[in-house]
Amino acid sequence: MLAACRGAAQAASVDYPRLVYPYIEKEMKLATPIPMQRLCELGQVSRAGFYRWRHAQPAGEADMDLRDEIQRIATDWPCYGWRRVQAELKRRGWVVNHKRVRRIMREDNLLCLRRRKFVVTTDSNHKLPVHPNLVAEMVLSGIDQLWISDITYIRLETEFVFLAVVLDAFSRRVIGWALEQTLADELTMAALRMALSRRSLATGLMPDLVHHSDRGSQYASGDYTDLLKEHKIRISMSGKGNPYDNATCESFMKTLKYEEVYRQDYRDLAEARSCIEQFLEKVYNQKRLHSALGYRPPVEFERSLCPAAAVEVQV
Repeated sequence: MLAACRGAAQAASVDYPRLVYPYIEKEMKLATPIPMQRLCELGQVSRAGFYRWRHAQPAGEADMDLRDEIQRIATDWPCYGWRRVQAELKRRGWVVNHKRVRRIMREDNLLCLRRRKFVVTTDSNHKLPVHPNLVAEMVLSGIDQLWISDITYIRLETEFVFLAVVLDAFSRRVIGWALEQTLADELTMAALRMALSRRSLATGLMPDLVHHSDRGSQYASGDYTDLLKEHKIRISMSGKGNPYDNATCESFMKTLKYEEVYRQDYRDLAEARSCIEQFLEKVYNQKRLHSALGYRPPVEFERSLCPAAAVEVQV
């Protein structure tokens, strides 16, 4: 009985005790029942847990409404764990204990999407000038103090395309991006120009802004670094062979892949650009909850900052 229950519990992704309790109850109804204490010992469950299960009340209307709301959130955000689901419930007016959320998600098999291995490829085998890592010494207190950049590839039906992004490290907001068929310098330049136009740095709002990236040739190129210097932006690069220096941007790329790219089959560049724009501008920036921001979206987080520090960005 014990082995059968454990196997069934693993297969169904449910609590092992909830499968044992019916067996214990069945044994207790026999003509010569085994003492309940002994049954619980054999089943490796507690008597208190068995009694709670035995006298549990059927789910009421409120429980069904909560379960339905959790299922809707899990459908919209299949990569959300119980923490983000609870945060989203709170935003929708629900007051519910995290243990209850976790139990319902486990019972309904609302598991997150399995994550794939993430491979980072950076062309740092070049003779272009590199810059020291300035990020380790920084303590961020507002937006437009540190921008972080990275590149990733996206597979279409017949080819690969490349996405370059620029994020504000404080608010996690995507402020610049570009999607093209080539890894030429113009890819990263386009993303940077978008960030510059949106943050209005031409007026000199943030003279101490730092731009951080890996040592890839696109970020070390003369055109790219000259554009940064033109706007008096200090240049920072990760240590050689150390992707963890740009961990925030790497984390964003994983989120993009798991929550958007891997769930789609883009036919061509135009479709990929349209879908990714929708995800970045409407979903990631405005709706997706970020644990580092107190479970708020980046746009909402920036608006919560004091007016002197907040910057209204075009969307």
